[in-house]
Order: sequence, then C-alpha cells, then structure tokens
Amino acid sequence: MEQLGLEGMPTRLYSCTPSRLTSWLDCPRRYRLTYLDRPQPAKGPPWAHNSVGASVHNALARWWSLARPDRTPASAGRLLDTGWIGEGFRDDGQSDRARHRARDLVEGYVATLDPDDEPVGCERTVGVRTESLAVSGRVDRIDRRASADGSGDELVIVDYKTGRRPMSADDARSSLALALYALAAARTLRTRSRRVELHHLPTGEVHVHEHSADSLARHLDRAASIALDASAADTAWRGGLSSRLADKPPDTEDAAVDEAFPPRPSALCGWCDFSRHCPTGRAAAAPQQSWAALGEDDR
Repeated sequence: MEQLGLEGMPTRLYSCTPSRLTSWLDCPRRYRLTYLDRPQPAKGPPWAHNSVGASVHNALARWWSLARPDRTPASAGRLLDTGWIGEGFRDDGQSDRARHRARDLVEGYVATLDPDDEPVGCERTVGVRTESLAVSGRVDRIDRRASADGSGDELVIVDYKTGRRPMSADDARSSLALALYALAAARTLRTRSRRVELHHLPTGEVHVHEHSADSLARHLDRAASIALDASAADTAWRGGLSSRLADKPPDTEDAAVDEAFPPRPSALCGWCDFSRHCPTGRAAAAPQQSWAALGEDDR
C-alpha cells in the first residue's frame, strides 16, 4: 500500500545511490553542486587515482567475461593495458608508470582467483525500496557461496579497492554502501546476503564483515535518516531556493541556500571536484594536484 501524505498524495520516494547519500553526509554544498545545480558547474581536471581505479575495475569485470581458457593473469594484464584511462596524470611518463603498477596489481590479484568460480554478477546493478527510499547501485562483484552456518547458498558482496590507504575489517563493517548493496542484492536476486568483503589489491588483503539482520536494518535506518534530510533540502531547492542563484556565478554564496546546503570545510576540500566554485573550501584547504594521490615516487 502506498503511504499517503497530509494532502492524500503518495509520499515521494527519495531515489538515490549510496554515493549520493554519502555525498550529502560529507558536504551538502558539494551535494548541491553535484546533483541539483543545472547546468552543473564545471568540475576540475580528472583525478589520476580515479583513472587508475576505473581502469582496474574495468579490467577485472571484463576478465570474467572471457572464455574459460582465456582467464589467466596475463589476459588480465592485457585488458588493463588496452582499457587504460590516461586522464589526470602529469604527463605520459607518469601515466605509463602508473599503468605498469596497475597491471601488476590485476595480474597478482587474478592469480588468486579460481577462474571456474563464476560470479553471480560483475558491475551488477541491484536495488531495494522502503516506504521512503529507493536506493540502487552497481556492485563490483557478487559471489554465490555456501553460507558459514550451512543453511544454504548466500550472496557475498565484493568491493575492489585500489587506494594506498590501509584498510581493516572496520571499514567493511561501517560501510553504508556495502550494507545497502547486501540488502539490495538479497532483494533483487532473492537470496540471502550478509557477508561483505573489501579486496584491497595493493596489499592483497581481504577485509570481511558478516552482517546480521539487525546490523543491516541499522544501516537501512541510517540511510533513511540521511535521505530524509537530503530530500527536505531537495524540496526546498525545487520550491524556490534555486532561483536565488539563477544567473549568478557558480561560486556565489547565499545565506538561505547555505542554510539548506551548508558547506562542511575540512582537509578533504582540497580533493573536491568543485573547489574552484567554493570560497569556503578553498580557504580550508588548497586544491590538490590531480595526480597527488599517486605513490610517493610519482607525485
């Protein structure tokens, strides 16, 4: 049954991805610039570390689509080379060095996989709805495995990580995105999903968390709470706030708009795509070079 509002109209579902929810948490002003401002303000240059991550993810997804005899570490390396995204690097030399390192990562990781262990999906879109929220997202990989308690098969959410930051099981446990992916995979594919894994390619470590029904419910409640705040701000934007910035430069600051979409300045502002349009963010942290997140020897 549809939930009715005060005027007898169906409640509008807040449609989103996990990224949209976390964007609101991180900085409502960046959320507005990303999802609401139209035309969207120009972003800064592409980030080299994002190019590395996308190239690795694409190669691993394509590897599973190969015929079984072709699923070798060498083929993963070739897929990385042919699909390399060379944006955001200082120069071609830096891009080539990063490509060689990324190729080593995917070849080393693929060597640990069983090529016969076919995933349920790679880059698979899944979704789940509640009374107030419709969330969907694309999962790096979904495996089907026997559950630890012997109750039958279950779906395992696998997320690839290529960044240099060390990770732990706490990252898997606290990830809102992974919990929502587990809920959405279970709903979409009608199979229980509780286990989430972060596969950190630079270290070869796999960080695991086994959710309970209660912990997944807490993450869903958290998502609904975030969505409630973001949806209220969206409604205010559509209701007239957007007109306050009409025909003004993207870096215009407005008290009423900033009350609904406040900036949250921090050291992370240096990595924001919209730094050039945010005086508050630029005062908090100088913009980073697009290749600054690469290894120490290539900054």
